[in-house]
Amino acid sequence: MPKLLNDDARAQALHGLPEWALASDSKSIAREFKFKDFVEAFGFMTQVAIRAQVMDHHPDWSNGYNRVSITLSTHDAGGLTDNDIALAQQIDAIVA
Repeated sequence: MPKLLNDDARAQALHGLPEWALASDSKSIAREFKFKDFVEAFGFMTQVAIRAQVMDHHPDWSNGYNRVSITLSTHDAGGLTDNDIALAQQIDAIVA
């Protein structure tokens, strides 16, 4: 099982993910994305889904027309782990 990040590790990881916000309970990070239209948003979700499946680490997310909201947390560990940070980095690379 992945190890939870402590306060210092969380702060360091989030320094490299400036668009992601830490939840008030420190158990997840979240980011919202806005795209030109539904097709672009869905294409982004498809790319994320493929990477998440390869990592065997899946986001909690929602989609409304051209917006995608993503929350990352490692449920079986009970909070934020390196897996969440790695997936956030992959997601940021997709939109870069």
